[in-house]
Amino acid sequence: MALVEDKRAGAEIVHGAQECCQQSIDLLEELGFPKGVLPLQDLVECGRVKETGFVWMKQKAPYEHFFVGSNTRVSYATEVTAYVEKGRMKKMTGIKSKQVFLWVPISEMIMEEPATKKITFNTPMGLGRTFPVTAFMTEEEKQKYLENSNE
Repeated sequence: MALVEDKRAGAEIVHGAQECCQQSIDLLEELGFPKGVLPLQDLVECGRVKETGFVWMKQKAPYEHFFVGSNTRVSYATEVTAYVEKGRMKKMTGIKSKQVFLWVPISEMIMEEPATKKITFNTPMGLGRTFPVTAFMTEEEKQKYLENSNE
């Protein structure tokens, strides 16, 4: 358990659903990801170590979400962790995607160049799938995106 605590040393930690929700949205925006890509429910704790990029989000219970835009079911454990940098989340834990009949862990999420508007999810085995970023946008984000692309 000491190793886990070391990763979290010096972390900024917030508690409570409202504070955690705001912190997770702020983090996604800062990294350049759409807000809907991590639809976690009932968050109770979020933390971030700025020096190392380590983040974690704890929710009351595991949660499954179906993304209509990518036609995928994703499972989120009680705790989701990652190391973050602009346009990338790596060494992710606590996230699995259902592929046919198997649950496959997701270890990395990468925003391609902004011009391509694509997001790629990789597994620990190095396999990945790419989707349009709009598949993970909130309705509000989609509306803005469509307005801007028509200008």
